[in-house]
Amino acid sequence: MVKHIILWKLKSEHNNSDVKQGIKNGLEGLLVKIPGLVEISVQTASLESSNADVMLYSVFEDEASLKGYVTHPEHVYVANTFVRPFTETRLCLDFEA
Repeated sequence: MVKHIILWKLKSEHNNSDVKQGIKNGLEGLLVKIPGLVEISVQTASLESSNADVMLYSVFEDEASLKGYVTHPEHVYVANTFVRPFTETRLCLDFEA
């Protein structure tokens, strides 16, 4: 299994519940659309001590499945529509578990 963790800092003018819900709904909706995607969840409620606004936690069958996800048209659409226009910073950690 490969885990794919993303942390985003939203642009200050877009740090609101509507944007966060759009990211969450868009990404979590990919579960049944992406081959090899085993689990996906988006956390949008953070404590004040956090320095990120949104977290993606996803699990893939293998590294090839993760690579397929990155270029899959459904993922590209969600990323370009609901994520990238609103984010300032992105951090990623991928690892085998």
